[in-house]
Amino acid sequence: MSHDPAGSHDHPHPRQPDIEDGPLTHHMALTEAVAALLQKKGVITGEELRRTLEDIDSRSPADGARVVARAWVDPAYRERLLEDVNTAAAELGIDTGNIPIRAVESTDTVHQLVVCTLCSCYPRMLIGLPPDWYKARAYRSRAVREPRAVLREFGLTLPDHVEVRVHDSTADMRYLVLPRRPGGTQGWSEERLAAIVTRDCMVGTAVPVATGG
Repeated sequence: MSHDPAGSHDHPHPRQPDIEDGPLTHHMALTEAVAALLQKKGVITGEELRRTLEDIDSRSPADGARVVARAWVDPAYRERLLEDVNTAAAELGIDTGNIPIRAVESTDTVHQLVVCTLCSCYPRMLIGLPPDWYKARAYRSRAVREPRAVLREFGLTLPDHVEVRVHDSTADMRYLVLPRRPGGTQGWSEERLAAIVTRDCMVGTAVPVATGG
């Protein structure tokens, strides 16, 4: 089955029955209140807020996939990415905003996984809107307590010798997983490499798979 940057793949995600079904949480209500206050004080207009939200909504995992693919083929770029994601992304014409993003690299012995235990902090400006399961209470709590079990439910079973490191995104720091480049992709173009990097690969609930022969 082919993999695309939107994050689709051939297995279901764990059922998360509590996603966004209830009333506004404290932080959601606080966000709306702050937005209303900023408009009332003239700091930002409703039109500026609308354009900003539309910009965020238009972001795609394809941008993050481009960053990963460049890091795979360019060792110097990889080092710059690991040092400063925002600046490295800007080299490719991608504006990631003002919130720092840190790249964490998966290797032969370490697998990186990202969660936001508080709400849904996520590098939206680089990989688009977070999926519903990322915001669910079940994922937010279990990814920390039993990450291997959660990964198995996503269809990813890791060898025992591979350590799983869980990173907690916050309002002040977001994370991007730089996944391992799969074998059999030597000589591939950046465009072809980017096509196998899904959203879930950049969160850590999946790994890239070489497809297409």
